[in-house]
Amino acid sequence: MKLVISGGGTGGHLAIAKALLQQAQKQNIECIYIGSTSGQDQDWFKEERGFSCAYFLNTSGVVNKKGVGIFKSLYTQSKAFLQARNLLKKHQVDCVFSVGGYSSAPASFASIAQGIPLFIHEQNAIKGTLNKVLTPFAKKVFGSFDSTHSSFVRTSYPVRDEFFHQARVRKKIEKVLFLGGSQGAVAINDYALRIAPLLQERGICIIHQSGKRDYERLKRAYSDLGIAVDLFDFHSNLVEKMNEADLCFTRAGASSVWEMSANGLPCVYIPYPYAAGNHQYYNAKFFTDKGLGLLSQQKELNEDLCLKALNLNLESISKELQKLIAPNGADEILNTILLSCKNKI
Repeated sequence: MKLVISGGGTGGHLAIAKALLQQAQKQNIECIYIGSTSGQDQDWFKEERGFSCAYFLNTSGVVNKKGVGIFKSLYTQSKAFLQARNLLKKHQVDCVFSVGGYSSAPASFASIAQGIPLFIHEQNAIKGTLNKVLTPFAKKVFGSFDSTHSSFVRTSYPVRDEFFHQARVRKKIEKVLFLGGSQGAVAINDYALRIAPLLQERGICIIHQSGKRDYERLKRAYSDLGIAVDLFDFHSNLVEKMNEADLCFTRAGASSVWEMSANGLPCVYIPYPYAAGNHQYYNAKFFTDKGLGLLSQQKELNEDLCLKALNLNLESISKELQKLIAPNGADEILNTILLSCKNKI
């Protein structure tokens, strides 16, 4: 069997692609990657030996473009579609798995044009623009949030095994993690400084990922406050810091919320307000509607929110979070694909 994995642009998309590749390797399934010269695709997969071939086509996003930019993007996508169609023919591909993002458009539309089974994965609680277009043509749509679509298959979100291996039930808040991502989140950083004295009064230690751009400012600010913190701009193995924490103030990207679910880490979700379709808000709402954590818009951050967070039923939330996800997400997805395509294997 030959499987094309396509899509990317961001780490969230590419992490799913990586997880499926690793599972396919275990079953000796040949995988080919088709992505973009833009975004993070080449950083992730240019040197990836797990793929028999990796192609990076000249594409860019269409949704956020205006005026002439829209036509330029559509033109490059059209050229890439023709390239992808030729690649699918050349490799005699059996099926295409799209992780979404503009990187996946050429291969996805080429699979539809050639009658090759298309499978897509939606990371977020709200579908991306391209996945909305592709859904009627997809054999299966995978996701971990809720959906009523007839072709939807709910699976566990594929996250790395270490998030499960280092999981623990939190019972008492001794350390709080502020997590704004590798680029940092100024709103979360400012909020951390605001409530740091309150946390210090209660003997709670602070772990803080600042992002590179805000590291020096925060270092000076914490020093001025006289508060010792575990401050870092980036960490190559964030699960270690996550495992130390008993509570996390965080954005609500799909990979992040499911990684913390797997680890059993209760959260105060502070969605990025400019995320496409406000999807981070709905990602967080999936958990908080179940009573698993707190949700706050960043413009509403205050000390009362911190006090509510410190009084959460930590043990109950930690246990229930771990029940929402199992460590076999990629396996579930791949086995469903194989079953659907068994007549082509």
